[in-house]
Amino acid sequence: MTEYTPPKVWTWDKESGGRFANINRPIAGATHDKELPVGEHNLQLHSLATPNGVKVTILLEELLELGVTEAEYDAYTINIGEGDQFGSGFVALNPNSKIPALQDRSTTPPTRVFESGAILVYLAEKFGHFLPTDPSTRAECMSWLMWQMGSAPYIGGGFGHFYAYAPEKIEYCINRYTMEAKRLLDVLDQRLADNEFLCGDEYTIADMANYAWYGALVLHNIYDAAEFIEADSYVNVVRWAKQIEERPAVQRGRRVNRPWGPEETRVVERHSAADFDIKPA
Repeated sequence: MTEYTPPKVWTWDKESGGRFANINRPIAGATHDKELPVGEHNLQLHSLATPNGVKVTILLEELLELGVTEAEYDAYTINIGEGDQFGSGFVALNPNSKIPALQDRSTTPPTRVFESGAILVYLAEKFGHFLPTDPSTRAECMSWLMWQMGSAPYIGGGFGHFYAYAPEKIEYCINRYTMEAKRLLDVLDQRLADNEFLCGDEYTIADMANYAWYGALVLHNIYDAAEFIEADSYVNVVRWAKQIEERPAVQRGRRVNRPWGPEETRVVERHSAADFDIKPA
């Protein structure tokens, strides 16, 4: 392999290759005018059923499962592969052009929230569920939530990118990020060896956030890497992820804004509970 020597000043190579080369760019802002649709509920979610997206739909479905009717929401799909995240309406909601993004129209003016962790905290505080109120337990919950937010770039942008999406397999990059992915799995595995959930006996937004990424790694062969990282060896993570995935709200949340997979698993847009019962034609 030819050694790469960085230039004194980096310039953007639009033909750099890789799965997302057609949408990645070094500047922010909208590329086209496109207003966002608006549904009937106060909570308007614009997202995709990636690990970051399902964190929020799982929480919303868990709130509805508890009977919190104010958590009813409209969910519209943002197809990041086609550049929907660079439409003017979405950029106004999230200047970082990443899913998910939420607008709460119950406030005056409407409240925008972007970044999945911020949305989880906002909704948990707004409705008073899944975020402990005891200071010590709350701190534990927030610590594991922030831990997940910090680890996601290593799992997705690092390990997932270089193992599955990069235009060429670079041994150093794959080794570097595989080591970190496995270390993070071990952190989680050790925590769950003596705890039912991340904060002890209480199921919280920290579990939802971490399940979305690590559950995908150990249960759903994300990046086709389960064998490569020996996912089954993290027995406590597997136990915890399976336990969470048995929850009806989690099963529903994973389907929202999902345009891929078997048709019976897709709920591309979600406006009411009835959308889960619609059978494909």
